[in-house]
This record gives sequence, structure tokens and C-alpha cells, in this order.
Amino acid sequence: MWQQVFLSFIGLCAGWIVASGAVGLLIGLALVPRYAGITHTGDKILLYEDATMLGAILGNLFYLFHWQIPAGTLGLILYGGFSGIFLGAWILALAEMASIFPILTRRIKFEKGLPLVIICVAVGKAVGSLYFFYKGWWNG
Repeated sequence: MWQQVFLSFIGLCAGWIVASGAVGLLIGLALVPRYAGITHTGDKILLYEDATMLGAILGNLFYLFHWQIPAGTLGLILYGGFSGIFLGAWILALAEMASIFPILTRRIKFEKGLPLVIICVAVGKAVGSLYFFYKGWWNG
């Protein structure tokens, strides 16, 4: 029994560390301050950072203990939409940090249509994800 308690403690601590690292990267990429600036709610940035950390901790607990929320199809649609926005924000922030778009556009002398390219990348990601889940490939 003590071995299980010890392993549970180690697992929770390791999950906490990974979640903290993910939140640190999220904050380091300046996603939280950027969204606070866009929504003109910069005075609530500490609340946003706390909510981000709480979300990471709860996500860890839901994954570990297989908790379920009976939210139905509407809940699944909302979760999928918000997860897609979250993932898209990560991808674009990482691309911006690595200066992928500016370097690429300068090298190939791409001058017009960059917003369309970004929208196409987002639509392609969404269609690919929907196809992935439609085929049921996550079950292995």
C-alpha cells in the first residue's frame, strides 16, 4: 500500500512539473499577455495566468483519474472548438517566435496574400484533425 501511495505522489509531482513547464512555455511565448492586450483586460493578467495553471492541473487530474464530464454533444463541440483555438494559438506563437513566416516570405519574395496562407494553414489543420477523429485513429 505504501508503495502505491509513494508512486501516486511521484506521479502527481511529475505531472505537476510537466504542466508547470507547459504553462511556463505558454506564458513565455507571451500568449497570455497578447490576449490580455487584444481584449483590453491587462489588469487581469494574474487571473489569466492562475486560470491557465489551474487548467493544466485539472487536465492532469482528469487524464490521470479518467474523470468524465457528461456534457453531451454540445460540450464536445465546445471543447473541440476551444482546444483548436488553444492549439492554433500555440502553433502561431511558436511560428512567430521562430520567425518562420517572415523568413519564408523574404526568401521566396512572397509579397501578397499572407493572411490567406495563414487561414489555409489553419483550415488544413482543422480538416486534418477532423479526418483523424472521423477515421478513429486515436484508438490505435
